[in-house]
Amino acid sequence: MYLGIDLGTSAVKAVVIDEDGAMRGEATSLLNVLSPGPLMSEQNPDDWLTAVNYVVADLSGFSSRIRGIGLSGQMHGATVLDKHLQPLRPAILWNDGRAALECDELASMIDIHQICGNDAFPGFTAPKLLWLRKHEPGLFQRIDKVLLPKDYIRLQITNTLATDCSDASGTLWLDVKQRQWSDEALAACDLSRNNMPEVFEGSDVTAVLSEAVASAWGMQRVPVVAGAGDQAAGAIGAGAINPGSCTLSLGTSGVVFSPCTRYQPSPEDGLHMFCHALPELWHHMAVILSAGGSLTWLVDALQAENESDLLSDLDNEKSDGNLPIFLPYLSGERTPHNDALAKGVFFGLDHNTKRAQLVKSVLEGVAFALKDGYAALERARANLSQINVIGGGTQSSYWANVLASVLGRSLTYREESIIGPALGAARLAILGISGRSVNEVCSAPPIVEEVEPMPELQQRYEQRYSVYRSLYQSLEGQYRKFQAIES
Repeated sequence: MYLGIDLGTSAVKAVVIDEDGAMRGEATSLLNVLSPGPLMSEQNPDDWLTAVNYVVADLSGFSSRIRGIGLSGQMHGATVLDKHLQPLRPAILWNDGRAALECDELASMIDIHQICGNDAFPGFTAPKLLWLRKHEPGLFQRIDKVLLPKDYIRLQITNTLATDCSDASGTLWLDVKQRQWSDEALAACDLSRNNMPEVFEGSDVTAVLSEAVASAWGMQRVPVVAGAGDQAAGAIGAGAINPGSCTLSLGTSGVVFSPCTRYQPSPEDGLHMFCHALPELWHHMAVILSAGGSLTWLVDALQAENESDLLSDLDNEKSDGNLPIFLPYLSGERTPHNDALAKGVFFGLDHNTKRAQLVKSVLEGVAFALKDGYAALERARANLSQINVIGGGTQSSYWANVLASVLGRSLTYREESIIGPALGAARLAILGISGRSVNEVCSAPPIVEEVEPMPELQQRYEQRYSVYRSLYQSLEGQYRKFQAIES
């Protein structure tokens, strides 16, 4: 059996699969996000380890039979360690927007498009290190190693420094075409390869469990493979390894992911070009920062019990009247705007707007943002033949109909879609340890449902999408004025 561990933003999830890839067990432990200031998003690395230990303990009935472990995790997080490999501060996360100015500084020092195939985004790792150099210079001088979140877990369970190509692609320090660190990009941040872990392909074995962790977990000292960033791992879990087989991920963020067999950077419209988790594969990616995160925010804002509580309103509310338009820019935005200062907006509220209308508005607004990303991928000529939906948002049938109708595309829902990244991590462990073929291990799970666009809704959504698009264009300058007042 094989263990896949996914370090997400809101939770750590783990799964156990058998030799045939069948799911045998799963566990989840929730995480909290810190916001110490405007545009800031952080987590304590030790909280990740606590959550990992919890899910492994929850699956302890399988421990003695585990043959290997794969890791997946939220991308871009800056986990900075001192010479004793201890965290110097909370990790700065992927949805942190404080480093917008540092993106411009980095772009003025190196040709980011040529080296990395991507624009600089505040959420990427390199601008965060420039921010630390400027705002926490004493701490910056003490930095000995910089790790991505899942690789901090690897360090804690194996005493080994390593990462993988897919996750490293989101740092702005990787030469994405060559799949190795760029000395020029690192030097621009006063760093070198000595500050970085070694880079591996996703299924490469990087280490074995330390003796202490193996004993605590009730396991043998089994191999740990490099793993992948959460989106590449989710694609592995969904069988999206060939051009045309794409994923639409509804986690805290929202992502449309399109594999390709050639390095084809398209930084226009805020598209990402990253390494996939398997050799000689890359992928385009359109990213919005607050997909499921928007619904989680609404739970807190309305003091609802949970997301399911809000979604249950939709069973009793059939009317689409009094429906505001929602801009889901709660953490700024990436594709297509690359705007850290963008804010969330409800437009069209009146006295008759009820809770159910706000829920519908949020789900629709996220779908519109994903349509922006989908359109950017179409302009880049990405192959989008089949779209497999993964992530926690797959549990809402209402959202499925909205997404299909807004995009005007059939959407495929598969078994185990909610746990895609953890499943992908476990599959990478099978590949690295068993020697079996990619096509055998990474097949697409069985289809549960195909959701088709609803023609009666498409015209209405097109009209509302036009208003949605114009709202950002009208507000772009106001976001900057607002930030100047509030900062």
